[in-house]
Amino acid sequence: MADKKIRVAMNGVTGRMGTNQHLIRSLCAIRDDGGVQLADGSLLVPEPVLVGRNEKKLSRLAAENGVSDYSTDLDAVLSDPAVEIYFDSQQTQLRVDSVIRAIDAGKAVYCEKPTATQTSEALRLAEHAENAGVKNGVVQDKLWLPGLMKLKYLMDTGFFGRILSVRGEFGYWVFDGFHQPVQRPSWNYREEDGGGIMVDMFCHWRYVIDNLFGPIERLVALGATHIPERVDEAGKPYTCTADDAAYGIFELRNGIVCQFNSSWAVRVRRDDLLTLQVDGTNGSAVAGLRECHVQAEGMTPKPVWNPDIDQPIDFYEDWNLMPTRDPFPNAFRRQWELFLRHVVEGGEFPWDLREGAKGVQCAELGLQSWKERRWVDMPDLK
Repeated sequence: MADKKIRVAMNGVTGRMGTNQHLIRSLCAIRDDGGVQLADGSLLVPEPVLVGRNEKKLSRLAAENGVSDYSTDLDAVLSDPAVEIYFDSQQTQLRVDSVIRAIDAGKAVYCEKPTATQTSEALRLAEHAENAGVKNGVVQDKLWLPGLMKLKYLMDTGFFGRILSVRGEFGYWVFDGFHQPVQRPSWNYREEDGGGIMVDMFCHWRYVIDNLFGPIERLVALGATHIPERVDEAGKPYTCTADDAAYGIFELRNGIVCQFNSSWAVRVRRDDLLTLQVDGTNGSAVAGLRECHVQAEGMTPKPVWNPDIDQPIDFYEDWNLMPTRDPFPNAFRRQWELFLRHVVEGGEFPWDLREGAKGVQCAELGLQSWKERRWVDMPDLK
């Protein structure tokens, strides 16, 4: 049976995430492995078309990854009937206009989050795509992290009993650039350019909480700009106007309490850059990006508070490492494969622009809570 090809316009993939996760480890990897297998047994092979503002960067990136087509003219790419999918990983503030143009051109759209800087704009995108009848999706990659998939298996098999609470720790030390090169782009730390860790990470925590633990009833959040000055890509110091740390508590409708700390100003002394600890009546688990450790009720030690002696319990000793029984592909690639099949074959793809709008809503309410110093309710999006 003959293979099928599908051309995908990729806008904004010259950045670190777009290059590594979406281009190299997703579409190029799928292409190089022969494609995604469809229900009829044929293979669907993606053909990236790179789009951006810097022709020199596009040319180099295309040459390095065996991509034949690139362009700085988005409208010309969207007018090409052979291009069936538009993908957007630009800065958030540029996303709405470009995605709407792609929808108007009749393309299926898939984009990074946040989908917009305001909930009203994110909903406008979702409604525009729905009214146009185009297939659409939003990247929600953490659902396919091996550690979180192991966590989901524990939940599905009843390991925890009744879940009581969830504690998430995310982040690492991002150097300010004065003595060590920075690891993140400077726009992340400028509010006027759409930066801020609350806007970035609360979108993630929304879909993680919704898909694993239940709907949010209300939240309270605090942001902070711990590092006031950093160095930009040109080597010039600038004032940070966006939050580099965000602390949130989410009360769920089912009574579970979720706490998530997110920071680019924290030094890591934990199992991974992201850890989720889930505590239940029958057991607990701590999941990182790839591994998951568990402690059942029967293996739980019985500590006694006594600060006058050295701690006699090794609190790591009674945790067991879950085995990796099945291979886990790259999380971004896994969702790309599902979306490619969705575009060609149809069927359900629940991680759409309306789900993306929920993430923007969570970030917007977090900012409101921080500003007003109070709990805020999480209403259903209409």
